[in-house]
Amino acid sequence: MLTQLKATRTAKKWAGLVAVSTVLGVSAPVFAQEQQALVASAQTTFSDFIRDPDMKWIQNNLGRAKGVLIAPEVLKAGFIVGGSGGRAVLYGRDKDGQWAGPAFYNLGAASVGFQAGVQVSQTVTLVMTDKAFNKLLSDSVKLGGDASVAVGPVGAGANAAVLADFVAFSRSKGLYGGLNLEGSVVSPANDWNNAYYGRSVLPPDIVVRHEVRNTQGDQLAADIGRASTYR
Repeated sequence: MLTQLKATRTAKKWAGLVAVSTVLGVSAPVFAQEQQALVASAQTTFSDFIRDPDMKWIQNNLGRAKGVLIAPEVLKAGFIVGGSGGRAVLYGRDKDGQWAGPAFYNLGAASVGFQAGVQVSQTVTLVMTDKAFNKLLSDSVKLGGDASVAVGPVGAGANAAVLADFVAFSRSKGLYGGLNLEGSVVSPANDWNNAYYGRSVLPPDIVVRHEVRNTQGDQLAADIGRASTYR
């Protein structure tokens, strides 16, 4: 009886939270704090890249991108055998130039080499082709395998032409010289998407069909939209 009573109270509490989020116009439970923290970090990361004078290529080419994948923290660590991993958010641009998101993703890779130490990187990856965007909306995509990826030009290379499905930029400190996303596997974090939007949802529902929306992600979408009009 006691167990049943606790279960009933828990169910009522969750229902109440969902109801509150609906009243506030947020199509997700208000307790999706971990997901929103990632969105907030992604917003800061994006702002850092856009304001970085060495990242002019992003500013000059964001308007041509189909999407932008932002990972505020990618951890790379190891000795001899290393790997990398982190979470990212995807925003996509529709035919009218409007940006929608976020869809949550996992980013992971394994590598072998003479490595030592720990590195934390911020990454912003522009999705430059329909092929790349469609791959992201499938089960997973291997960068450099299923679709080409190039390291983004920085500094004096801002006007360089880059022909690749994905163009990745990273900022990091530590013992590694930089984070190369070649070989990384990017896959939807469906559990995070479900938690953030309060229902079972897939990336195409979020960034293509616009079937769901969480107003807490609107500010980053607006930031990306403004930056995509820069020249």
